[in-house]
Amino acid sequence: MNSLQQTKYFAGAITISLVVSIFFLWLLEAPLVDTAKLLVEGAFGTNQRIGDTFMIWVPLLLASASLVVTFSAGLWNIGVEGQIVAGAVAASFVAREVQGSTTVILTLMVIGGFVGGALWGLLVGVLRVRGGVNEIFGGIGLNFVATGLIVYLVIGPWSRDGVASTGGTEPFGPQAWFPTIDGLRVSPLALIIAFVSLASVMFLLSKTHFGLRLRATGKNPLAANRFGIATSRYLLMAFIIGGGVAGLAGVTQAGAVYHRLVPSISGGYGFLAILIVLLARFRGLWVIPIALFFATIAMASFQWQLRLGLHSALGGVIQGVLVLSVVLVMGYQEVRQQREQSNSRDDAAL
Repeated sequence: MNSLQQTKYFAGAITISLVVSIFFLWLLEAPLVDTAKLLVEGAFGTNQRIGDTFMIWVPLLLASASLVVTFSAGLWNIGVEGQIVAGAVAASFVAREVQGSTTVILTLMVIGGFVGGALWGLLVGVLRVRGGVNEIFGGIGLNFVATGLIVYLVIGPWSRDGVASTGGTEPFGPQAWFPTIDGLRVSPLALIIAFVSLASVMFLLSKTHFGLRLRATGKNPLAANRFGIATSRYLLMAFIIGGGVAGLAGVTQAGAVYHRLVPSISGGYGFLAILIVLLARFRGLWVIPIALFFATIAMASFQWQLRLGLHSALGGVIQGVLVLSVVLVMGYQEVRQQREQSNSRDDAAL
């Protein structure tokens, strides 16, 4: 199917999701014009909101880039949330324990976060490759472990003096804060990390022998193995690289947003990134605008609740409707294409 037909199907899916979203708003008796207006104003109405939208965009880009790697290997890395947490914990350890200049500490935080996420991803990979545990179950289990670990650290060894609270650790020293643009609250370093990571993933998958073999493993592991590709090793590498990139999302959350370690550090961005990557159909370049749209919805949902009295979960409903519409329409496209190919083969046989 050519690109024009794919565009028509995609436009049809967007139209369906828009109609369904309007229907939901009608059921809630929400003013459509004001809701649409706040979608833009809520995310880009002030400098502060613009900065906050971008700082939601950053972890979504990084988590999506992580998932592009593992999806290319045919893996459902549901454990991306735990890998974000592991990266944040490693970066927080550096911020708390290492003394030095801002450059040294931030560099070590980025390296530590990547390594922390990579090791957490490796755990899922080992369970999958060596233990025969499906990555979905292994990832979900390790997500719970990561959540327990961060709560233990916040109320235990890293708790604030005289306070046993899950509100978070003491703020990091100023050397461990990502620099931000005055008036915007957005960190150029965080944006650079996100775009460099995504570009590196796209280059790795499309321009290298490693990426070709990784995609071959994801498409048909049995055939790849027969052609001499060590599929188990490539699956482990996918988890390591994907986990490391997800860990960078934890670094940006800890160093650029919260400036400390909090239990909700992952923000649910790992799960949201799954929807983004499905909507982008595993293409890295499409992740950029789709993640920005999802960040816009996330910011607007707060304004919908404050200004219109709509529940903040409405943003998640609209995001889910969009993804479901695209998945269903694209699934119909695939079925129709396969049916046409089958009919063509039958006609040729006659």
